[in-house]
Amino acid sequence: MRSSVVFRLSIPQKILAYSALVFLSIPALLPLLWMVSTSLKNDAQLFVQGDASAQPLTLGRLIPHPFVWQNYPTALNMVPFFTYLQNTLLLCAVTVIGACLSSAVVAYGFARIPFKGSKLLFMVMISTMALPSQVTMIPIFALFRWLGWYGTYLPLTVPTYFGVPFYIFLLTQFYKSLPNELSEAARVDGASEWTIFARVIMPLSKSALVTCALFQFLGTWNDFFGPLLYINDPSRYTLAYGLQQFLGAHGGEWAQLMAASTLFTAPIILLFFFAQRIFIQGIATTGGKN
Repeated sequence: MRSSVVFRLSIPQKILAYSALVFLSIPALLPLLWMVSTSLKNDAQLFVQGDASAQPLTLGRLIPHPFVWQNYPTALNMVPFFTYLQNTLLLCAVTVIGACLSSAVVAYGFARIPFKGSKLLFMVMISTMALPSQVTMIPIFALFRWLGWYGTYLPLTVPTYFGVPFYIFLLTQFYKSLPNELSEAARVDGASEWTIFARVIMPLSKSALVTCALFQFLGTWNDFFGPLLYINDPSRYTLAYGLQQFLGAHGGEWAQLMAASTLFTAPIILLFFFAQRIFIQGIATTGGKN
């Protein structure tokens, strides 16, 4: 029998612990606060007379006086923001579905179906994670161009339907932690491997699959290099690539640029706050075999 020890903190200890956490989070939050603050300022507040770098960073400089909310609709009118948002959400949906389904199938094969050479193949698959994307960039680009996919979303979506090594690794570890008795009972009832995978394993994999989906969503949302390589039509730009185009066309309008950047960042922050419990649970359950 396992004995668990629960540590209960007193009120002064809790205050001290939370104060330390808030203090340590300031370096990570300061750039975000500065971005939001800049998005609500006018040019007079941004371009301080004299040597701005010599002036100390005070709370008065961080808080806009007054708040210029007009920067947000102005930024939305400068670029086709909602077109970029629609393109990005479309790519996120397609890649999340492809990456999660294909990775789950491959991971189930590695974890639950023994076959000769499975360990070697698994190690080869894991080793591909060590390859920098710059190493394979040129041959992959040449392949997609030869296939006639340049200028389309196919190079950004099709590869996710052939499994993602990192997600395969996470899901393999999770499937190994599930009791074999579940699959054996289904086989006794005459279920095939596909039936076991779809009706037994997949319903138990929600937390792990949500974790992979969040990783893929964040990766696609923040992807700048992929659209830069393969998309040449402005109507197909994503938000990450569209912000770079905004910088090139309106480089001196920092308040509007920060407003567009805030709008780009806000959905990611909200998504994490709503899904953090499932995300943390998925990370914990994919750590290894119990």
